[in-house]
Amino acid sequence: MERRRRQDPPAADVRSGRTGRSLGGRDAPPPFAPVVRLGGALADRLPIFPLPGAILFPGLQLPLHIFEPRYRALVGHALAKDRRIGMIQPQRSAEGAPLYAIGCVGQISDVEALEDGRYNIVLDGEARFRVLRELETSTPFRQVEVELLDDPEDETLSHVERAGFEFEARRFADMQGYSVDWDSVARLDDETLINGVAQIAPFDPASKQALLEAQDLRTRCEVMIQLMQFFALRDDGDEIVTLQ
Repeated sequence: MERRRRQDPPAADVRSGRTGRSLGGRDAPPPFAPVVRLGGALADRLPIFPLPGAILFPGLQLPLHIFEPRYRALVGHALAKDRRIGMIQPQRSAEGAPLYAIGCVGQISDVEALEDGRYNIVLDGEARFRVLRELETSTPFRQVEVELLDDPEDETLSHVERAGFEFEARRFADMQGYSVDWDSVARLDDETLINGVAQIAPFDPASKQALLEAQDLRTRCEVMIQLMQFFALRDDGDEIVTLQ
């Protein structure tokens, strides 16, 4: 596992790359490098980091600790080109496992090169993508051809939907023992809130993939509420039911 591990995943761990956001806000990332058009559809070639349980959303950030040689090569490759890496989950934890269809492009916005060759990096989420095909390459890391998805911008929830989500989020956080600054949460826009919780919530990979693949913010909010309610269930032994 390459992801930097934390003891607690509270809301404050979410980093937003959207202008004016309150959680580690940064200016919006620069636009994509030029893409190619194949068969009438926009397509792009991406080196990928297949990591179970790790998803990235446009406008958010993902810190990673890179230590495995092939992924150190991946970071070096990205830094020498356009600094972009495709974050995507494999369908199972096995070498060369099939990939899920949807991932997110991340641009390296911060990098710390360590003396032993490892890296600490931060990825800024830029856009979701759909895998068209995996490429045959000589690199130690995998590469894919992707179609960039044109997601709607500045999506919002109704007041009722937002209130319902915050209610379930508070209950979920209390159950998990998280310490959350709810005043800061209340100041987040709907998109940063929903996507941020989806990115850090301790759900199983398939559930996190369902969140990433949700077609719009309202659908993602509904799925999040269902997952948090599922986590709130307890079996007869008073043990928390998880999705793992």
